[in-house]
Amino acid sequence: MKILLLLFSFYIFVNAQEAVKKVVFDLTTSDIKTFEKKVLSGIVNQKTHYENKLEELEVAVIIHGDAYKFFIKDLSISAFKNESELVKEQNDLSKRIHTMSDTYNVEFFICEAGMKNLKISKENIYKFLKIVPNATIGLIDKQQDGYAYIPIR
Repeated sequence: MKILLLLFSFYIFVNAQEAVKKVVFDLTTSDIKTFEKKVLSGIVNQKTHYENKLEELEVAVIIHGDAYKFFIKDLSISAFKNESELVKEQNDLSKRIHTMSDTYNVEFFICEAGMKNLKISKENIYKFLKIVPNATIGLIDKQQDGYAYIPIR
């Protein structure tokens, strides 16, 4: 009887491990509508899909290219201060991005090399962002950990 219980426990453990899906989004878009559709709405829809199947989806987002602007706390002291649509939408975008991190456990990684090039200080990005030396390193690390790669351009 103990052997059957042990085998059953092992079976449940193995199946639970297989239920975890992993995806890393390579985020470079500067387009607000693409960002909203693919990140803010898309990730929620994907997480909900897997939760409905009693599976887990781990999500990481690597921020670089033209996507830095969505993760700046104070646009007035950034290279993006003159983007009127972004300035107008920033409060709403900020709340939704924070929800992605807090409620949906999305991990956000930002490229330090690009931050330096754009003169973005660590103090002017959201606190939950994790800094990686460069986007390529972040993508390599996540893919080596079994994350599927999806570009958002």
